[in-house]
Amino acid sequence: MSGTAGGKVRKWPDLPWKVRLFVTAFGFLTDASFRRNGKVNRCLINLIDCKVPPSDRPVNGVTTSDTTVDPSRNLWYRYFVPSAAEAGRMLPVVVYFHGGGFVMLSPSSQLFDDLCRLLARELPAVIVSVNYRLAPEHRCPASYEDGVDVLRFIDEKPPANADLTRCFIVGDSAGGNIAHHVTARAGEHNLRNLQIAGVIPIQPYFGGEERTESEIQLEGAPLVSMKRTDWCWKAFLPEGSDRDHPAANVFGPNSSDISGLRFPKSLVFMGGFDPLRDWQKRYCGGLKSNGKEVREADYPNAMHSFYAFPELPESTLFLRELQDFIYPQ
Repeated sequence: MSGTAGGKVRKWPDLPWKVRLFVTAFGFLTDASFRRNGKVNRCLINLIDCKVPPSDRPVNGVTTSDTTVDPSRNLWYRYFVPSAAEAGRMLPVVVYFHGGGFVMLSPSSQLFDDLCRLLARELPAVIVSVNYRLAPEHRCPASYEDGVDVLRFIDEKPPANADLTRCFIVGDSAGGNIAHHVTARAGEHNLRNLQIAGVIPIQPYFGGEERTESEIQLEGAPLVSMKRTDWCWKAFLPEGSDRDHPAANVFGPNSSDISGLRFPKSLVFMGGFDPLRDWQKRYCGGLKSNGKEVREADYPNAMHSFYAFPELPESTLFLRELQDFIYPQ
């Protein structure tokens, strides 16, 4: 967990002033957007959610396009192709699920367009960034169903330059939760071409009724608070559920046995200034106790969502870990 200063637990890492300003403003507007009646003020959210259109001209060495999977539920994905895929080179495919507490943001958000563009170029890989349905309008398991349907879609209609035998399911924060559940559900389907080689939850959003040490000691840390996470769980989980629902507490009292489930190797990212860290550690322990292969990448000075800020030193380590996992020596 984070270090101490003057006998007290530090709740914020040292951050550049621009990052600190953005994180503070984002947290303030997020809180203001979460209404007491359980709905989201999407007009207010849009003030911090700048949208970026796809570009068939390379931007930072990557082209993008949008593909519709099911117009009736606005299910689509943004496809990122790096210049490394020129001349027909086949690359690993990363199916990416964005964060946002299950209730906000999309693949066209500037934050995730930039991040997926960076991943496509630096790994390199082609990226399928999924626009899943958001809560509270569409509660669990809508986003999980959308994720599986995108896998089935690209299995039948492989995108250009995508080596489907090297498919990695990746997600950050709430998207890390979705990545786990989509991977677990994918084993129930007969995918002909797509083979899941690994799952990469980045600071995944898990929880439960218990208050963990990291949640208590890091209350007031950047971006994540018990008030915010409680609100998001209430908006996302099925009506009448508590936080021990298996969607949130994957290895909790109501969870199902996954020991016999086909589940690939995992790379789980965590940070010392992330209040959700204890839940992420328990997740890793649950996978291991069920006989699954897990690699942990734990950065003591990283806050939640550190990977979205290239100026932070952990972002370089993050890219290196991803490369080593996707391209093992």
